[in-house]
Amino acid sequence: MIPRTVDAPRTHGSPAADPATPAVLLSGVTRVFGVAPAVVRVGLRVERGETLLLRGPNGAGKSTLLRIVATALSPTYGSGSVLGFDLLRDRDEIRRRCELLGHRTRLYEDLTARENLRFVCTLYGLDPSRVGPALERAGLADAADDRVSGYSQGMRQRVAVARALLRRPELLLLDEPYAGLDEEAKEVVDDAVRDAGAEGRTVILATHDPGRGDMAGRTLLMDGGRLVPAGSASS
Repeated sequence: MIPRTVDAPRTHGSPAADPATPAVLLSGVTRVFGVAPAVVRVGLRVERGETLLLRGPNGAGKSTLLRIVATALSPTYGSGSVLGFDLLRDRDEIRRRCELLGHRTRLYEDLTARENLRFVCTLYGLDPSRVGPALERAGLADAADDRVSGYSQGMRQRVAVARALLRRPELLLLDEPYAGLDEEAKEVVDDAVRDAGAEGRTVILATHDPGRGDMAGRTLLMDGGRLVPAGSASS
């Protein structure tokens, strides 16, 4: 029998400020949808400042695992912490420090790229002077004042990357960020990952694209909802 979710002991002080605290620590994490498990008894430790590449075929459970880490989903069983904060009790603290870039760009289509990023600044209390450089780094300077509704999928993904750069999260989670992008846009994502690593931030990059992820310091494979030894995944 798989044990039900248990609470980790509450950390006193500011766990996010302790460099010895892992960025991600999961124990026996399982997520079940109906009767079908999407993630099965995952144990994972990711150190601060590490760039981790998570490979595996579509349907392997990568997206579900990243959504659990980002607190977009709760584990059905198991326990864990992110940046020293409990997955269940401290969801707001985790969300302040974490950015998930997934399949949905979460943009306001009636706004321009610049207006979308200014809204993020207002929402998180960020200096709006960050907007211009973030758009420049994402290759959007010339289209910054066009409405997102007229953007291609690749350009929308660039705006999402710019938003991630804008927030400068302690933990950056990238779920198949290369999907639907041309080569130039893929390089924008790669540059964002390298920059985050160079600044000492933690990155988990999930992709089945075999040509990406060479900037990662460590690679794990996922298949059938489980983390498996290298060479064991079906693709």
